[in-house]
Amino acid sequence: MSTLQYGTRRTLLLPMLLSAKNRFFPTGSLPIKSIGVGIFCLALCTVIFNVTLRVITYFHAQDELGVILSLKIFQMAWILIFAMLIFSCMVSAVSSVYLSQDNEIVFSAPITTPELYFMRYISNTIYTSWMMIFFSLPLFASYGIVFHTPPLYWLLMVITLVSMACSATCFGLLVTVILINIFPARHTKDIILYLSLCFGVLILFLIRLLKPEDMVYFDKYGFLIDHLSKISKPAAPYIPAGWAANFLSLYLLDLEIDWLLLGLILLTPFALYFIGEGAMKMWFFPGYSKSQESFGGNTKFGKKRKYLPNTWQWVFSKEFKIFARDSSEWSQLFMIAALVVIYLYNFKLLPIERASFSEQFITNLIAFLNIGLAGFIITSLSARFVFPSIGAEGGAFYHIKSSPLSIRRFLMYKYLFYVIPFTFLSLTLIIISNRILHIEGPMWWISFLINLFITWIVVALALGFGAVHADFKSENKTVTMGSMGAIMFLLTATALQVVIIFIGANPVYRIVRRWLNDHVLNLSDLYFLSAWVIISIVISLGLVIYYFRKGIHMLGNL
Repeated sequence: MSTLQYGTRRTLLLPMLLSAKNRFFPTGSLPIKSIGVGIFCLALCTVIFNVTLRVITYFHAQDELGVILSLKIFQMAWILIFAMLIFSCMVSAVSSVYLSQDNEIVFSAPITTPELYFMRYISNTIYTSWMMIFFSLPLFASYGIVFHTPPLYWLLMVITLVSMACSATCFGLLVTVILINIFPARHTKDIILYLSLCFGVLILFLIRLLKPEDMVYFDKYGFLIDHLSKISKPAAPYIPAGWAANFLSLYLLDLEIDWLLLGLILLTPFALYFIGEGAMKMWFFPGYSKSQESFGGNTKFGKKRKYLPNTWQWVFSKEFKIFARDSSEWSQLFMIAALVVIYLYNFKLLPIERASFSEQFITNLIAFLNIGLAGFIITSLSARFVFPSIGAEGGAFYHIKSSPLSIRRFLMYKYLFYVIPFTFLSLTLIIISNRILHIEGPMWWISFLINLFITWIVVALALGFGAVHADFKSENKTVTMGSMGAIMFLLTATALQVVIIFIGANPVYRIVRRWLNDHVLNLSDLYFLSAWVIISIVISLGLVIYYFRKGIHMLGNL
């Protein structure tokens, strides 16, 4: 590579690097929110590491059967992560390579197709892989601790992870370039999205069919191992994830390095890169030309509609049309439906009868913990749909600002639009799970009301954070979800729910215990319960009001 080519590629990457730097270090120093995000990520990695360490340690203690089972899970994790990276890269590549707004500027510059491919390759690798690599490190590191490997394992693990991520990006770009030449870019994005959703649903049902709750019982290991081996054998020998899993599994067991597999792992990204570069040279501009064509057909305008006197009707109509027109939004409802079904089905398969405590006590405990689980689902969906909703207005937001509709009222109408379906979802999770667990008495009403309250607060927080950290120039909601604001929202909402559940653990325990024993409620227990409710309301409303006011102020100053 010549010095001129190196300078050109560095110049092309500079805007992305500066944007990332300004996102985390906006003033040139380390802000408090960046520190908070770092602490949250480290805490989450610690949780992943400790949970995985405990599970693998338990399996490893069960002689050879447990070791085999843990390695099967290890191999399946590699294959799953590799598939997720490919689909994530393909969805991102359609937007960043063919539908990006900076394409006209880039194409007017004196750059070659290989240089363009290099720029998009680096940006897609960073945006789609950093989170997966970061949070998979503690997962695979726990195996090194359990198997007592030397320090060389850590180096091999990092090299393998990075190489696999690069291979996934190259393969995703290659498939995207080919598909764009067959289908229009926007249709290709929908096809990739549907395929990824189908893959996700398939994985969820596969995990559910394996009945992971049975893995804690040693007498079922034989069946599970046979089942897992049948699933993992066909894919492992033919894909980079299989090479990575087999390579590290061999080192975990025997401390031996398979140089052939290591060579395949290291050389595959380079081979796929040059193949993708060649495909880019041949097919990029014909595919880009297709992506600029209109496939909307003829439009017939109906009768002129009367002006809607109620502004909330206008906001609701606008939000619904935006949601319905974007297939990447409403198509994810299929994934949500699959998650809900599996989530509720899990309650039916819980081995409650094998617990050492009374069945009623265990079911009430699960119902209380279910408040946090349902709240986490609502938080994740709020980060996906509610948080980016203001930034998704794009340039049209200035039309909203110029209208007689105030920012405060606009946010309230948005809140009502999203809180209705989220309330329905949360109540579905709680009511059906309580019915499956046969929950009666005060625990039913506590779980019902607290979950309802958490849902309303989380949606409001998502909208407030979305207003404060609104990105009107973002072309990809995947990037928005990985932004500093989204991470801060997840951190704040999760911490708030932990605090609420932690404070309420004692009063709820006292009330439920007394109800199970005597079917009566003590006045002092009700005082503690009331104090918990009041403290939760004060803390939650304080956060919501603060971020709503801050969001209104920032949007008003645009």
